[in-house]
Amino acid sequence: MITLGTEDFDIVAPEFRGLSSAEVEDRVADGRVNADAGPQTKTIPQIIATHAFTLFNGINIILACLVAYTGAWRNLTFLCVVLSNLAIGVVQEIRSKRTIDKLSILAERPVTVRRDGGDVEVGHAEVVLDDLLVLRRGDQVSADAEVVWGGAGLNESLLTGESKPVAKSIGDRLMSGSFLDSGCVVARVTDVGADSYAARINAEAKYIKNTKSEIMATLQMIIRTSTWLLAPIGLALFIRTLKDGYCLNDAILTTVSALVGMIPQGLVLLTSTVLVISTARLARKSVLIQQFYCIEMLARVDVLCLDKTGTITSGSMDFERAIGVSGHSSADVEFAAACVSRASSHDANETATAILRHADETGIDTPDYQRVVGFSSARKYSGCVTADGRALVMGAAQFVFVGGMPREISSALASAGERERVLVLAECDGFDGEDAILGVPRPLGIISISDHIRTNAPATIKYFTEQGVQLNVISGDDPRTVSSIAAEAGVPDADKWVDASTLVTPEDVKRAALKYRVFGRVTPQQKRELVLALRRAGHTVAMTGDGVNDVLALREADCSVAMASGSDAARNVAEVVLVDDDFAHMPDVVAEGRRSINNLERSASLFLVKTVFSAVLAVLCAFIPPYPFQPVQMSLISTAIIGIPSFVLALEPNRERVRGNFLGNVLARSVPASLAIVLAVGVASGFLEHFGLTRDQISTVCVILTCLVGFSLVVRISLPLNSLRTALLVAVVAIVVFGCTIAGPFFCIVSPTSGMFVAIASIGVISLLLFNYLFTRGVALAAEDEGYARFMSAIENSDKGRDANDK
Repeated sequence: MITLGTEDFDIVAPEFRGLSSAEVEDRVADGRVNADAGPQTKTIPQIIATHAFTLFNGINIILACLVAYTGAWRNLTFLCVVLSNLAIGVVQEIRSKRTIDKLSILAERPVTVRRDGGDVEVGHAEVVLDDLLVLRRGDQVSADAEVVWGGAGLNESLLTGESKPVAKSIGDRLMSGSFLDSGCVVARVTDVGADSYAARINAEAKYIKNTKSEIMATLQMIIRTSTWLLAPIGLALFIRTLKDGYCLNDAILTTVSALVGMIPQGLVLLTSTVLVISTARLARKSVLIQQFYCIEMLARVDVLCLDKTGTITSGSMDFERAIGVSGHSSADVEFAAACVSRASSHDANETATAILRHADETGIDTPDYQRVVGFSSARKYSGCVTADGRALVMGAAQFVFVGGMPREISSALASAGERERVLVLAECDGFDGEDAILGVPRPLGIISISDHIRTNAPATIKYFTEQGVQLNVISGDDPRTVSSIAAEAGVPDADKWVDASTLVTPEDVKRAALKYRVFGRVTPQQKRELVLALRRAGHTVAMTGDGVNDVLALREADCSVAMASGSDAARNVAEVVLVDDDFAHMPDVVAEGRRSINNLERSASLFLVKTVFSAVLAVLCAFIPPYPFQPVQMSLISTAIIGIPSFVLALEPNRERVRGNFLGNVLARSVPASLAIVLAVGVASGFLEHFGLTRDQISTVCVILTCLVGFSLVVRISLPLNSLRTALLVAVVAIVVFGCTIAGPFFCIVSPTSGMFVAIASIGVISLLLFNYLFTRGVALAAEDEGYARFMSAIENSDKGRDANDK
């Protein structure tokens, strides 16, 4: 708990003292705390259960029981791979959980409550029943409460989808999950824990954002297909093996061997492990990943929409100058600006803070006020009515002078520098019940303030430019100012700007999204429409933001990035949170995404090879038995050719750009190897017996041929070679040689004869030629995206139809 001093915020409504320490302790003892609020990571038992109780693990247990029935205990070695996968997955996720939990505490914005007459900051879970919440613009309501002082515009878009602020005053109810768009209130907590809205509706239910993930769609397709094929193929192969004269034990071992090869369990584990490790790596760089699969989206991003404040600029501002018009002096303008800013000091944004700092430095005294109109990102102005009845308004010129721009204001605006952010000051007749300006505003003059560009922003922007990512800057400020700042920071085509207040229809917004790179005077709704327009044009869009005005756009982006110091609402909907508010981490995030996706594509091709050739061979052998492998031999192949290479390749550095789609790239590598193995094993199993080889010798030839083609695949996906990949290839060869020689008897590998060498050489050469031709052709097709995009679209559409039927 942190006690706030007067230098942090002015104490509002000091007449409300809040709960005493003793009252808080009583409520904590009674369990009347907000402990259930907010999303949680999995507990350690949940992590273990998630990894242990899977469909494929259940199938493996059944297969292990069948093998145990035969008494062929060495054929249970496939369980070693299963248990190793389980241990690796559990350990890695627990380590990541601990890292993320620590980072989540840092990223969580504390809640300000009034206790013992002072304001203190506490965690969400430390709020108790009857606490007084002190809420300002941008704060999210952490628990259901009732307003006892002040007024505010409440944005309930996270709950209702409606972005229009709802006015709240004394006696009105505030629902947890909503946030303040303007104003300041003190509210008494009415519900906590299981009784609060936050406990009944978790963070995901407040806004369900469909995850667009090629990896997820591909994995679901593979798992679904494998599951449906296991039973009929296994039953057919078992029956045919029995009919062919084999005993029950041999039929069981043959069937288990085929089914073990068909289970892509390692692929699921590898994917989750890679994403978990990526999350932990980014957490160590103060980047909190709130949704695993957003890492994939970041790797594929081709348009990055930047909110100027907090990303390109630091967010802090300095007062530059004031210009009076219509006979008013600059001092008159500074006084009016100080009055409006002082009236909203409890809700001061960076603009008001810069003005108040200047007023304090120059000794400007302001009168009391009888009404305050807080700044709203939708209205784009703020105002006040002083004690003597003078109504003042300050804001963007287009929104203050909606009936037409006065000539003197236009002249003053023309004199402002491009880097300066300009606000107009005017008198009016007052404000109506919805804070709209009454009468025709009478101009007093303008003031200008300037932003500070982050020192590391140009280097970060240069990185994205070099990577071919289109940069769009979206801001609520004057487009000329935004354009100037963007140009200085190095944003390409920063001179292509548009004033969003001139975009009237959705078609105007759509055309502007594809034409311009800098957007000024953008409303929250227009930010959302711009992001949607870019996505509909086929782009993968990432959006950065930190304010309440960014929430709608963040929700619609393929991947949203928020600053931890920004509004609770922005962090609530973002998949990525920059805990230290450093935009310079974005290249690290993209690089981590590329490492994960590129490496997963290579590793997934290895797993899919085993699944495909095992399934095809099982079907063929159901008609032309016997199946050439035993379970213990599949364990050797799985370990040497698939398991070890896939994990090594999946975790090594890789900054290559992501090209094509996941399924297309995986199929381009796995299908050629699968076809080559099926050809090699099919020829060996079907014809070598006619040349005098025994079934044990044929089985050994099939294992070596499979390892030969598999090794060739590992070589092709490892190019270009480096020290790590070279060491991996040496290790693969060593494991295979060891398994076929010293450990040969254990893996049912017989000593080779001259006939076996001839068979391996002749069939192996043909298989390798076929594999390399198909691999080269497949990679070329994947690069051109021929057919794969349509296949992927069909999979996604079938998933959507299935989800709709489930609902």
